[in-house]
Amino acid sequence: MRPPEYQFIRDLVYRHSRIDLGSEKMHLVTARLNKRLRATGIPSVKQYCDFLQGPRAKEEIPHLIDVISTNHTYFFREPGHFTALDKIILPDLVARRSKEHWSQLRVWSAACSSGEEPYSIAIAMSDFFSQANLRWNWSIEATDISNRIIAQAARGIFTEDKVSRLEAGVLRRNFQKGFGPQAGQHRIKAHLRKQVNFQRFNLLEDTLPRDVMFQVIFCRNVMIYFDPATQQELVDRLLTRLVPGGYLLVGHAESLSNVTHQLRMIQPATYQSPL
Repeated sequence: MRPPEYQFIRDLVYRHSRIDLGSEKMHLVTARLNKRLRATGIPSVKQYCDFLQGPRAKEEIPHLIDVISTNHTYFFREPGHFTALDKIILPDLVARRSKEHWSQLRVWSAACSSGEEPYSIAIAMSDFFSQANLRWNWSIEATDISNRIIAQAARGIFTEDKVSRLEAGVLRRNFQKGFGPQAGQHRIKAHLRKQVNFQRFNLLEDTLPRDVMFQVIFCRNVMIYFDPATQQELVDRLLTRLVPGGYLLVGHAESLSNVTHQLRMIQPATYQSPL
């Protein structure tokens, strides 16, 4: 890939996803574009750039965003968030639900990738309500910009290496182990899968129904790909969907120090909106 071609790809990706690839990721982008060259049968990056300016560009651009987006994740990534969910967030929301007249607890996994995050949230919430012997109708909205990754996540099937970090008890309670042709695969149990709704969603372009609000929003390791102006826009959009006193969780590698907001930091990377 030559610098002009990289700049073209960089501008195109930014325009359609707001992901800022920066000036130093040419080798990474080249490696990921190879997947699309093989899939389309196009022999060179230059010809692929020409293809992206042709009549079939609209069909190809979502596939380009798919391969450029980083989807590295694992179950209970950044465990401090799940400790906060169990020890701080859920107890607070349960205590306030009658006063706030909340009939349902809604959580948004705003960049759910291949499903490990929303299913981790589902496991944590199921365990919390079971251990506390409490009943509350709850659900998780799981969104991502990638059609391919959303389809994969919705299946709820994970290979052995994806669940290897989980304790044996957690795995046994929450997954079905595959046998025969499905040996080496583990599927999230149906009672958890039904709590999670997956849909393709662009955080900076698409809009949820006006009445959909959340008590908790996980939007982790997303802002690191955005420039400051886009970070501000994203936070502003997320906060319109957060109830008063709701919680926003961002990645530990991210900071809201350059973003204007009225959130109160509960612990690193965990914030609460004003009551």
